[in-house]
Amino acid sequence: MKKNQLILGVVVLAALVALVVWGSNRIHFDFGVFRAQLAMASWAKIGIAVGFIYIGYLFRSVRWAFLLRHEKKVPPFSLLSTQVIGFAAVALIGRVADPVRPYLVAKKTGLPLSNQFAVYIVERLFDFGAMALIISSALLWIPYPQTAATTNTSGFFAHLLAPLLHRFPVLSEILTRFGALLLTLVGVLVLVAVRLSGGVVARLAEKSFGLVSKNLGRAIGHKIRTFHAGLYAVRNFSDFAIVTALSLSMWCLITLAYLETVQAFTASPELAGMNLAKCILLMAISGGASALQLPVLGWFSQIAFVAAALSSFFGARPEAATACAATLLFVTFLSIIPVGVIWARFEHVNLRKVTVESEHAGADLDENGIATEA
Repeated sequence: MKKNQLILGVVVLAALVALVVWGSNRIHFDFGVFRAQLAMASWAKIGIAVGFIYIGYLFRSVRWAFLLRHEKKVPPFSLLSTQVIGFAAVALIGRVADPVRPYLVAKKTGLPLSNQFAVYIVERLFDFGAMALIISSALLWIPYPQTAATTNTSGFFAHLLAPLLHRFPVLSEILTRFGALLLTLVGVLVLVAVRLSGGVVARLAEKSFGLVSKNLGRAIGHKIRTFHAGLYAVRNFSDFAIVTALSLSMWCLITLAYLETVQAFTASPELAGMNLAKCILLMAISGGASALQLPVLGWFSQIAFVAAALSSFFGARPEAATACAATLLFVTFLSIIPVGVIWARFEHVNLRKVTVESEHAGADLDENGIATEA
């Protein structure tokens, strides 16, 4: 894993260097204007945005506690430390630290680690569904040419489907406006199928992917069975509705944090005047940029990606766009680091050590699951 991360880091670093060299010959960037944009920003708005993000962690704690209640009832805010420390680890170490949260919850509650990994998968599905619903709603209020410019031109699958979309413009508009919602509906159907017949879905996946690789088929089958176990946390429509409400509330807070941060740059008319719908579209772009989060290097790649979107699609000057992108990264992702590191010290948690332990524990679960099913 470390070797792969190193290789990936070198590739990303080379790409960033090439981008800087390319951009320096084509884009005039004034660091004085960049510093002025930061200085003239409304730090009161940025502080409010950080507050929204912090409240979002409370919702995460409540949601995870609710998903556990059939196994063990825990106080709603008792898992707040696991969420804060876990996200601080991801911010500092990268996506390899994603298993830290379920690992810490398992240690804190005494419940099996496999159950917590299952809950984690369910949690991420609800995150994606809530975000997709918010994005799809926003796209209805944005003129189609602008949404097409920001979605159809910035993805591998968009380029792959370009000939088909060019030939059928109505299909292009439907996919652009409702693509995220359609993916969510497909996810819900898969969720229902796995919830009702997890064993059947797992065996079907094993046979299908087993045509490519037997090990791959068994691994995917094991993941589906783990997901099926996690879905027992959502046993009826009432459970589904409550988890959905918690997820939507949390993502509405995140959306407001984005809006407050962007509008804080009062010296840039394009940013200060950005409406909620366009800000949600920016949130979707930022979410795509953060999917592959490397330690430290990933911060700069995300800033570059979001700044390019703010400049190209929303008309902000490069200096204002870069200042805003850097502040968005701090507000939504890095602001939890100080609290997480201090909290980890109080709970005697070493972030690097717990990351390695959680990664090994997850790998052991996968190997044992595959071995048992074999």
